[in-house]
Amino acid sequence: MAFEVKTFENPGSKKLLVQMVDDHDLELIEKEVSYIRELTGGDDFCLKTVRVKSWNHDLSPWPAPAVFGSDNFGDGAAETLAWLLREVVVESPTETEPDRRVFLGGYSLAGLFALWAGYQTDRFDGIAAASPSIWFPEFDDYMNSHPIQTGAVYLSLGDREEKTRNPVMSAVGERIRKAHELLSGQGVPCVLEWNKGNHFKDADLRTAKAFAWVMRNC
Repeated sequence: MAFEVKTFENPGSKKLLVQMVDDHDLELIEKEVSYIRELTGGDDFCLKTVRVKSWNHDLSPWPAPAVFGSDNFGDGAAETLAWLLREVVVESPTETEPDRRVFLGGYSLAGLFALWAGYQTDRFDGIAAASPSIWFPEFDDYMNSHPIQTGAVYLSLGDREEKTRNPVMSAVGERIRKAHELLSGQGVPCVLEWNKGNHFKDADLRTAKAFAWVMRNC
């Protein structure tokens, strides 16, 4: 397994942002970086994007039927996370870098992957899940039965995302409200932000807002 990694901003920064992306995300990445700079007041950071080849397989925690078309969801998330920790995150903070922070984020299924990863390892100081695919089958049950291991969680959703005829995806609003309630009730610093529009609006800005929040709150 190998993914294409690109680095933006300061490679030596002690704030590392990691984002799983597809080609569409990469088309918007310069705008996203600019938004992050603006939202954080020019804070120093390094963003590493990881291009995913098989979106529905590489980012899915377990198999599930396709929501649109015939592209079913696979179970490649565990292998993807292992590669990510080994090749991108590399090591926990060393004695010479005690204040190093690592944040994992993403949009849509990449946001779900980031949230799921927060349950697998304590290597991420914060999770930036922008419009995550939290409708994913049985993910709510998973959250209810496992402890999260990250320091803080940002959640967001478009205010029209739950207004869909698809019976699986229409559960996203209820699921994300319950996720916010669950994490907050467990004492995890967590915010749920509602954005204007459907799932396909302002993905770059929404992801930037997610990263900016965890950078400020971790």
